[in-house]
Amino acid sequence: MQMHRVLHPVEDLLGCGHTSECMMEGKITGLVAATFTPLTAEGVLDVEKVPSLVDRLVGDGVSGIYINGTTGEGMALSVEERCRMTEAYVGAAGGRLKTLVQVGHESLPDAMALAEHAAGLGVDGISAAPPCYFKPPSLDHLLDFLEPLASAASAQAFYYYHIPAMTGVAIDACEFLEEASKRLPTLAGIKYSDSDLSNLLACLQFDGGRYDILYGVDEALLGALATGCRGAVGSTYNFAARLYLKMWEAFDRGDLETARLWQGRSVQLVRTLVRVCHGRPGLKPMMALVGLDCGPHRLPQRDPRRGQIEEVRQLLEGMGFYQWISEAE
Repeated sequence: MQMHRVLHPVEDLLGCGHTSECMMEGKITGLVAATFTPLTAEGVLDVEKVPSLVDRLVGDGVSGIYINGTTGEGMALSVEERCRMTEAYVGAAGGRLKTLVQVGHESLPDAMALAEHAAGLGVDGISAAPPCYFKPPSLDHLLDFLEPLASAASAQAFYYYHIPAMTGVAIDACEFLEEASKRLPTLAGIKYSDSDLSNLLACLQFDGGRYDILYGVDEALLGALATGCRGAVGSTYNFAARLYLKMWEAFDRGDLETARLWQGRSVQLVRTLVRVCHGRPGLKPMMALVGLDCGPHRLPQRDPRRGQIEEVRQLLEGMGFYQWISEAE
């Protein structure tokens, strides 16, 4: 397996399309796209599409990528496939984007192997969702699992992936920071994919704002900005980043009316995908609608029917989605 070694430590990474600094006191700021895993019609990795996907993100002003997460169907890929996808994205990024790799796995040895592989590529950080079949019965048990995992990439920042709606591991995120700060020397923060803004605020303010909290609910990003977030990871940033950047720019200059306008357009987009395609399965087909087909999903996820995708296309045209993207440019 060929390994593309791209060394760009967090403190040395420069440049992003967002108006703010990409790094704020060592923290990740701006939009980080949770990347898709392109597959052929036969369900095989289609790594040749990755450079075009990355070029699109760079052009749209995204500041980083989050590889093999929920959007990337990481949990449905083999260890070898995840390594190949990481290599493809890190190689294509070539230092232009921050790189975070999700290495969580039900098997601790496999998770550690994924962490070691990502570290060998010089990624900016690793992240891990908790095991969710044999769920850790307590925070202490969870940290028993994460401690050797994080140590397998001891030179990389570690971000816990808090997404209780998917994993069923509903720990208190701020309590996690309190305990993990004692046991995980490389802890940098949390990928916070939860709608509880009060707990988000507690995390942001913990220990004087020491930790990096990346918000993961795209359609509620404006609320997270008001709470104090300066970095976000999301699926829709792959095809609608400019909407969010316009919203963010308006928020930063104190124009809340315009910020709400652009966030409201994101809400319309997400609600349409949820209503027609019943949620997450509608995200990947959006790439084809913007000219970057990423292929089908890996089972057990199922693709929307052709009629559903056509309905989404017509609704997007009717609401003005493509015009919004043009305006945002």
